[in-house]
Parts: sequence; C-alpha cells; structure tokens
Amino acid sequence: MSLHHKLLLGWTRRLNKSISRVGSQFACHHVSATLLRPEDSSINSVARRQRRVSNTSVVQHKRVASDGWQKHDRSVQSKAWKNEIPVLQRPYQRKGEDSRVSSELRRLSLDDFPAEKEKMAGQRSTVDSRAERYEVVFGISPCLLALTQGRRQARKLFVKDGEASHRASVIQVCEEAHGRGVQVQRVSKKDLDKMSWGRVHQGVCLQASPLGYLTEDRDPAPNRGDTPLWLVLERIQDPMNLGAILRSAYFLGVDRVLTSLRHSCPLSPVVSKASSGIMEVIGVYGYENLEDLLRSKAAQGWQVVGTVGAGAEETRTPVTQCSDFQMTRPTVLLMGGEGDGLSPQLLSLCRTLLTIPAGRQLFPGIESLNVSVATGILLHSLLSSRRTTR
Repeated sequence: MSLHHKLLLGWTRRLNKSISRVGSQFACHHVSATLLRPEDSSINSVARRQRRVSNTSVVQHKRVASDGWQKHDRSVQSKAWKNEIPVLQRPYQRKGEDSRVSSELRRLSLDDFPAEKEKMAGQRSTVDSRAERYEVVFGISPCLLALTQGRRQARKLFVKDGEASHRASVIQVCEEAHGRGVQVQRVSKKDLDKMSWGRVHQGVCLQASPLGYLTEDRDPAPNRGDTPLWLVLERIQDPMNLGAILRSAYFLGVDRVLTSLRHSCPLSPVVSKASSGIMEVIGVYGYENLEDLLRSKAAQGWQVVGTVGAGAEETRTPVTQCSDFQMTRPTVLLMGGEGDGLSPQLLSLCRTLLTIPAGRQLFPGIESLNVSVATGILLHSLLSSRRTTR
C-alpha cells in the first residue's frame, strides 16, 4: 500500500471515529465506501454484515420482547375478564360500556339499587346466594302474569335497553314490577339472550321463584255448575307440548289438569312461554301414582276415557270417534306421552277409548297427530257435548 493510501486510510478512520461520536453510522459507512479503494472494500463489506447482524438481532429482540409483553397483556386481560361481575350483578352496566366501571358510577348505581350494596365487586357466580332459589321467566305474557298472579316471588325484572323498552307491552310489565317493588334493570339484548337460552324473550326477563306441581288432593267445586272435566297427562316430556296443552285446557274450560311426576317435564320457564303465560294462572297437580287416582274417581262414578291414534290396534275396550261421544257425567280424559301414548296400566283402567278420525287416506308412519293438537281437538269435542247436554 502506498504512503498516499496509508495517509488517506488513517484520515478516514479518524473521521469515522468523530462521526460515530454523533451517532451517524450511515455517514461513516458512506465516507468509508467512498474513500477506500475497491480492493479495500472487503473490509467495509465485513463491517456492513456485522451491522446487519447487529441490527437484525436488535429487531428480533424487540419483537420477542413485544410478543412477550402482548402475551402478558392478554393474560392479564383474560384474568381481568374472568374477574368481571356477571350481568345479573351489574345493574349499572350498559351495552358498549367498559367493563371496569368507575367507583363513582358504581356508587351512584348502588344508591339506586340498595340490595346491590352488600355484594362484593369480585363475585363470580351468576347470581348471589339468594338468587340460587330463582329461575328466569321470559316473554311479555309470562312475565306479566307471573307478576300479577302472585304465585311466584319476583326478584328482578330485566328489560332490553333501547327503543324496545318504550313499547306499550314492555311499559306495562315495568309498571307492574315497579308497583310491586320489584327491581327493574336495563340490559343488552345479548344479556337477555343468555338469560333465556336464546329463545324469544320479547325484551323482558323476570327473575322469580320457580313453580312446582300442586299436591292438594281435595276436589274443587265444579265450575259454573257444569259437569267437571279433568285432563290427565302421562309422560309428556316436551315442554313445548305441555305449554300448548295448558293453553288449550285453560281456554276451553278444563276444570283441572293432572300429570304424572315421573318421566314428565317440569313446569319450567319454557313451558310458561309455550303456554303464553297460562302456566302462571292454571294450577297443575302432580301425582306419583295415577292408577290409584283413577281407580278412586271411577269408584265415585266418573267416566275414565282414554285416547288412541287412528291406526291403533284393536283392543277389548271399545273405541269411539270423539265426535260421537257424549259427556253426560264427570269425566277424566287421559292423554299419553309422545311416541308410545298411554301406558298399558292406564289403558286397562279406561272404559272408553276416543280417537280422532282422519280426513284422508294416510301414509304409513303418520297416522297420528301431535299430542298437543290432539288434546285440543278432543277437549273441544268433549266440552262442546257437555254444553249441549247440560
């Protein structure tokens, strides 16, 4: 290397040091690449590779650190969500609000809901210890009748926030709840959907004590002086069917509804909604042993009438079309569950079997009606004959 080049290289190195003091690595690289000879550029290329490796490691370190913090942040956020108070405990929260409510807003909301003051903010259960005794009734008619009939202990009414709360039917439910001292809380549609298991709630849900089957055995006095008709249900398992049957029985004028306790669906909010709230009005009696009851009624002179499908096998008990039957004395009508109908034990106690005639030739496998539809037709037929013979 010539003396000229040695001097030039030394000057360049001193210049690089001075430039590095002000943090300009790019300027250093630019000057070195310009002043060095082509054969000396390998030195510069090594420096560039070292800088690229160094910069890459720094970027990777930043990315790993960032990912670590993001994972940590997500973990903290997940824990925070788990610690959030569920919807039934947050009367102050609206849709779209931050779940972490300020202490001032919490204090103001608790002033409006004194019962909430004793709750802990970190409570995780859906409802407090008292609410374990309650269930959620949904729908306009079920909620309104549950409030007015007084058979349930109402605890809190949840109303959809927004324009739906201004409907006359919703306002009526809210006024009824307010007049009875029941809390009214506005919540989002998503919250109501969860409370009602995704069913049609019509913008209202009522937290109230459950209804059970009645066990009183005393016979009520016949209504309006008519010949009484009792409806006995055996193993009705679909709550939609049970609700529809209760609605028809109430509308048509049945005096009492009885059911087997075993293999039957309970009186749930779904039944209440399917009955359009009639379950809140009409009492349903539950029995462990329907055979003893039917024997007792037969001994008192009641007619025990069963039902069979249009394509049922021949039996020793006479089968009569419902339109030909005349109800001339107190009667018990038996309806069997979905699929199998009445059990052999109850069929053996029937003195007459009723059937609904088909209006056309039926395809195999569809010789029968839905139990709720068949019940409505049979009840109308029997009660119509009662009115014409009274």
